[in-house]
Amino acid sequence: MARFELKLPKMGESVAEATITSWLKEVGETIEMDDAIVEVATDKVDSEVPSEVEGTLVEILFDKDAVVQVGQTIAIIETEGADAPVAATSTQEEVKTEAVPAAVAEVEKAVEAAKETVSGTMDTSSSDRFYSPLVKSIAQTEGISVTELDTISGTGKEGRVTKSDILSYLENRGTAQPVAPSPIEKSTTITPTQVSKPQAAPITMSGADEVIEMSRMGKLISKHMTDSVQTSAHVQSFIEIDVTNIVNWRNKVKNAFLQREGEKLTFTPIFMQAVAQTIKKHPLINISVDGDKIIKRGNINLGMAAALPDGNLIVPVIKNADQLSLVGMTKQVNDLAGRARANKLKPDEIQGGTYTVTNVGSFGSITGTPIINQPQVAILALGAIVKKPAVIETPEGDLIGIRHKMIVSHSYDHRVVNGALGGMFIKTFKDILEAWNPNQDF
Repeated sequence: MARFELKLPKMGESVAEATITSWLKEVGETIEMDDAIVEVATDKVDSEVPSEVEGTLVEILFDKDAVVQVGQTIAIIETEGADAPVAATSTQEEVKTEAVPAAVAEVEKAVEAAKETVSGTMDTSSSDRFYSPLVKSIAQTEGISVTELDTISGTGKEGRVTKSDILSYLENRGTAQPVAPSPIEKSTTITPTQVSKPQAAPITMSGADEVIEMSRMGKLISKHMTDSVQTSAHVQSFIEIDVTNIVNWRNKVKNAFLQREGEKLTFTPIFMQAVAQTIKKHPLINISVDGDKIIKRGNINLGMAAALPDGNLIVPVIKNADQLSLVGMTKQVNDLAGRARANKLKPDEIQGGTYTVTNVGSFGSITGTPIINQPQVAILALGAIVKKPAVIETPEGDLIGIRHKMIVSHSYDHRVVNGALGGMFIKTFKDILEAWNPNQDF
């Protein structure tokens, strides 16, 4: 019998890890070629990992909710055939040789010994935080309780404690001498572990109330939005745009467009194309912040917020949007929106966005104040298109007429985008849309 290592496959150019959400097969089950073995999640996209061989599942190396790196072995399948050499597998992170104090080096040696058995892993079920098997092994070896482990500030994804975090904590724990702080130090020196999170007021419930557990995607969105508000200084600018020419042009050509291109022509690709043109005129809106440095993005990758059937939102990305014609943009918008609703997006298709557009008008809202999609610095909200009485300037004088109007809201990070740029951006966007030629072809 031979043993086949099932590894977490590469799921996109910018996807480095995934979270195991559920095992679809159990140890001892017979596996057919292309059978789905495990379901994993990357950001907001769920994917199934199929088997490349036929055989029997003999070992599962990661539990549900574990975070796995691309290329790591996640399960062992026993197949028919001669024994084959199998690379050593591990459910923990590889311990690399580092220049550390002798005390820390001893910890790493103990960790290597602890990694030989799963039964040596400490029980962290009483904690709300996720800890990797390696961190658990280090904590158990050093006698760190779950309560103490919960106080360690993590630098990993979503605040997780990494190997470096716990080793650094142990180094300071073992060498630092307790010194009574002076009254001034007590009032001014605060470490990250001493800062308490604000606690929400307790909620009282009646017998008619119902408790609904947040979905995994709901939790991700909640954290992403909270982190954004805490990171960026949000400011909004608003402008009203006359889109009468666009409305009339679309009504005139939409049937011919569908017949020729096989695609429905909505307002979204028209607006997305105008956004890409606007970004080319104001490239400093297409940036990200890295500490005290600004990263100016070379590509214009537009995120397009799309509503899902369960009420959540997902943001597929149109790559190099400034290079697309209106027909190309329409095909991209329709394809991504359709596959988003069917939960068939690939992980890489929601990565790499540099600017986001959300259509709050699709829900009937005339405007909104969206939260920036980190690590971007701005987001545009398109309001509902409504008929309004308006003053129309003509050579013969001003007239009152019915026009199609849309209010646009621009949220931007005031740390790096000032009011002038934030306002000029939507003024340019307005000028592009209002200059639309109602007689043009598509």
